[in-house]
Amino acid sequence: MNPRAAGTAACAALPAELALLVCWVAGVRLPLPLLLAGEVLMLTALTLEFCVLYRLYAAARRTGSGRRDALRDALRAAVPVVVRRLLAHEVRALHSLGMWVLRRRHQVPEGALAVRYTGPQTATLCGLALVSLVETALLALVIPWPLVHAVLLVLGVYGVLLVLGLHAACVTRPHVVDPDGSLRVRYGGLFDLRVPAATVAAARIERRHCEGRPVQLHPDGALDIGVGGQTTVTVELTQPTGFVRPLGGRGLVRTLRFHADDPRTAVAALTRGRTGPSPSPGPPG
Repeated sequence: MNPRAAGTAACAALPAELALLVCWVAGVRLPLPLLLAGEVLMLTALTLEFCVLYRLYAAARRTGSGRRDALRDALRAAVPVVVRRLLAHEVRALHSLGMWVLRRRHQVPEGALAVRYTGPQTATLCGLALVSLVETALLALVIPWPLVHAVLLVLGVYGVLLVLGLHAACVTRPHVVDPDGSLRVRYGGLFDLRVPAATVAAARIERRHCEGRPVQLHPDGALDIGVGGQTTVTVELTQPTGFVRPLGGRGLVRTLRFHADDPRTAVAALTRGRTGPSPSPGPPG
């Protein structure tokens, strides 16, 4: 069986199983044939996925790959890239919570400038976390079934942790300007683009409004990494540079626009790194 087809079947069966579980918890009486069909569908999809994974794992092992590499290659071949990316984003968000508590930053070299960009979204994300927490508490009071209380509590707490994790990822993963003028633009654990110093043609302060998703590629090759619907720094590139979208798609950027809480310092660091330090005056004659 095609590995992608098996992964797609398993991903399609999970929502159906979840819907049946919610109906059962809520007390909805479902016909027995429907319940049996749902369980058979889920069991079949998981069995196919396991068989495909094992076949790919065994083939990789026969070629001399180690256990860890073989398992990684099997998962890459069988699990759709969108599912892998979403799971990776959640893991990074939860990991960032621990880094946030410990006041650590992710991969900011010594001597590099860490450029913060969370200013416009801090109040929004904190408000969203508070609303999610209140909503979870209210639903637990309104719904009378204890099992539903437990399910909603777990889902609600996990949702609050993900919102806080998104903010923590943005705090612990700032943009980075290295001393040589190379640039690393990030948006939490969702987006990461490295631009070598030789590719940076010019940088300037430019405040622009952007709507929609945080990562947007325009037809002219301009890429917006917006925070709170705005960008403050524009970087012109000497050549198109490839990047990976949050869900695994790829694109080419020619002009990069991103938000920095302190755009003046960011542009100064990019310009200084690109042009090099000013020569020191020689000894008096």
